[in-house]
Amino acid sequence: MAQATATGSKEQLWHLVHAQRDRIADVLATLDEQEWLTQSLCDAWTVRQLAAHCIETQTMTPPVFVGRFIGSGFRFHVMSAKNVARHDGESTSQLLEEYRATAHRTTAPPGPSVTWLGEAVIHGEDIARPTKRHIDVDPVALVMVADYTLKTTPLLHGKQRGAGLTPRVTGIDWSAGGGPEVSGPAASLIIALAGRKAGLDDLTGDGVETLRARQGAATG
Repeated sequence: MAQATATGSKEQLWHLVHAQRDRIADVLATLDEQEWLTQSLCDAWTVRQLAAHCIETQTMTPPVFVGRFIGSGFRFHVMSAKNVARHDGESTSQLLEEYRATAHRTTAPPGPSVTWLGEAVIHGEDIARPTKRHIDVDPVALVMVADYTLKTTPLLHGKQRGAGLTPRVTGIDWSAGGGPEVSGPAASLIIALAGRKAGLDDLTGDGVETLRARQGAATG
């Protein structure tokens, strides 16, 4: 069984983020116009809209975030919808160009840097799975995002979904918690903890039905 270490410098973390964003860009480049309109795993958005959301995340700074958050009445999802709408008039080729041009930035909204690795891994799955693509993810990134997702309350609610369960990744030496086991591929486990029902079919164990019952709208 492979082992992956989830420790490293901030520079190494951003390297993982940028590599994952590049993989997403490579998938986006393969999509035809109809596939860009496919419903993503993120309930509120199509693939096109999710790509716009990622561009906004990649170009965001703390001051801009605070200003837009206040301007949206302190409602995160309202702010996110406004950000996505800024790209409504752009072609898919423009969106792809913007995505690639901003993918290696290290600007971000307020929050821990691992959040943006989580965004890249989860949103990569949100885009790839419904368009029948596959994204290989660095095992180190998978471990970091599994840890992050299981401990996160705001937006992803992975802490609530995984409470009392033992998530276990097959193929990588990683598990956490205590209680009925939920095991499977890392990416499937991560997106299931993040509220994506599509990950559940790849999972096994006595805790799967509990995790299934805790699924809600997949956002963020």
